[in-house]
Amino acid sequence: MTPDGQDAWPNFEHIRSQQQFREALGKLQKRQGVTQKAVAEASDDGSGRLTTTTINATLRRDALPVRSFVIKYLLGCGVSEVERQRWLRCWERLLDEAAPAADPPPEDAVPVEPAAAGAPGGPEQAGPAEPTPEEVASSDDPPLLPVKRGRWRLPTGRSRLRVGVVACAVAAALTVGVGTWHHHQQEVHDQRIHDQQVQERERERERFKQHHCGTFNPDLVTQAGGECTGITDGSDDSAVFGKDLKPVMTAIAAENRNVVKSGDYVTVAFLTALTSKSANNLTVGQYVAELEGAYTALEEENRKNSRPKIRLLVANMGSAEAQWAQAVGRLTALKKDSRLVAVTGLGLSQQESVDAARALSKADLPMVGDLITADGFDATGAVDGKGAINGLARVALTNSDQLTAVSKELGPAQRTAALVSTTVTPNGTKDLYTESLNHGFHTVEGLKKYLDNTSDFTFDPRGGPGAILPTISQNLCNTGKTVDTVYYAARVKYLPDFLDALASRSCHAQPITVITGSDAASLDPNTPALHKHDAPISVLYANFPSRAQFRSPDNPDHDLYEAFAKDFTAPHHGQQFAADHLTSSYWALVAHDAVLTVATALHNAAANSDSTTSLPNRYAVRNELFALRNGAIAGATGRFGIDSNGNRTHTSTITTVHQLGHALPR
Repeated sequence: MTPDGQDAWPNFEHIRSQQQFREALGKLQKRQGVTQKAVAEASDDGSGRLTTTTINATLRRDALPVRSFVIKYLLGCGVSEVERQRWLRCWERLLDEAAPAADPPPEDAVPVEPAAAGAPGGPEQAGPAEPTPEEVASSDDPPLLPVKRGRWRLPTGRSRLRVGVVACAVAAALTVGVGTWHHHQQEVHDQRIHDQQVQERERERERFKQHHCGTFNPDLVTQAGGECTGITDGSDDSAVFGKDLKPVMTAIAAENRNVVKSGDYVTVAFLTALTSKSANNLTVGQYVAELEGAYTALEEENRKNSRPKIRLLVANMGSAEAQWAQAVGRLTALKKDSRLVAVTGLGLSQQESVDAARALSKADLPMVGDLITADGFDATGAVDGKGAINGLARVALTNSDQLTAVSKELGPAQRTAALVSTTVTPNGTKDLYTESLNHGFHTVEGLKKYLDNTSDFTFDPRGGPGAILPTISQNLCNTGKTVDTVYYAARVKYLPDFLDALASRSCHAQPITVITGSDAASLDPNTPALHKHDAPISVLYANFPSRAQFRSPDNPDHDLYEAFAKDFTAPHHGQQFAADHLTSSYWALVAHDAVLTVATALHNAAANSDSTTSLPNRYAVRNELFALRNGAIAGATGRFGIDSNGNRTHTSTITTVHQLGHALPR
């Protein structure tokens, strides 16, 4: 039995032959309740998937299946990572037993040569040679008696007996020699076959590692260009997703080892884009702080006197979330593993994240997003109008919350605002963050009244923002109106180039204010274009308070932030996180609060259960998640709850307007 009371099938010690192994694989499919077609469709480990024909043929063939088949088949059956390793260890044992290594021959052993000419088994001769008279005279035996010319009579009596004994001895010696030679040849053959199998296994392992990020984890996949995506519990190479993540991945691995030893634990996955090798990536390197914040919450919760403990899986969607389907597919395949109870993170407000959330919702996995701000990107599913996304909650401030707060800061002065926007990501998919900002600029009462509909500029990032933004900036000088405000519904990734273009336009002396969303929190305040005296530019956006504002006595929840900051900068299993990650990005904060939200729901589910030992499942966690009202969650960003649509409560008291660059013209 496993620690959670489940039947520990199969007993690999009882599997002693390749036939029993194949029978166990067939039984596994039935126990998992999946069809061969479903197994085939879910078997892609990054190097292609199985077909039902291959599955049928392999399970019936009287031979041990190859390693690559076993890995894909187990993946298709939805077997957990830990269980897959047990199956593969059994496979390796059977392979070794099928081709045992032969002992090397002794140093003095010499292969017996084939029989000489005239000996049994040797080349044929025309006939025996006649003895010479001298040979006859020197023989101890009576001479052969001549009968006729050229003929000899065989000896009789004792002479005949002596000849027979000698002949038998020679024949016996030859038989032993030939048998020894054949035995040695068989040993050499067996050793050669064994060596070939060992070499082939090593080659197969190396091929496997090349496809799986240099590891033996089939849930990790090497993409074109060397980028590694997929899921891991940290026990693989700690730099598998990049050297910058090595400290936090090392800490995750150590924490998970301690948790698994206890036996009383559940698994929570953190899904995000953790690598930025692609030019299409929109995370601007903030993912390190994000994962560090998530880990800090994990460590805090496991340190408490509450059960169950939490094991963290890290799921990487890759640059620009291009591999979201692969990562989510691995997670949904684990839904039969009762220990996986929730997913946090979910990436940015773009189409890939929505598609990922819908797939996780279909698998009945509750989710808590950390960064998603687009209006309607919640349990209602209004973000794309394709129906509800059951089980989805989030801890970030919505775009409507942000723009409403900014509108109140503008004052009564009359303005003329142009709109600069994008509608797609560099992947060509919908950018729901920018679409939501665009919608807000047209609907928020304090902003829409300033919008000049003739000054509406859209650009596609796939065409090169650096080329079009100077043209757009110059057009602001040629509208026939004094454009003093720009509603920027695009990503911060392109904002420095846009600010440079504004500072270089022909009417650069005209003060201008750029209003945008929380993505601007990662903009460097020291960006040169913000500090040119002859080109006054201001940037306004709303987000969570700054670190100084969080720590201020005026913040009623400043103690919660201080506790988080202390835990974040403390050693983590010998690893240290950079303190400036708390000030350079707010991603650590929201990632922490997303994991904390799931942990709060999880522990409430365990506390409200009739059993004091059973593990809460994903349905119980989802129930408790949407019952977290008022100030049920004591987050680093303050106390908050989750409303019926999965949105954060008490946002008006926490949403803060930030200003960069020159003072706001009044």
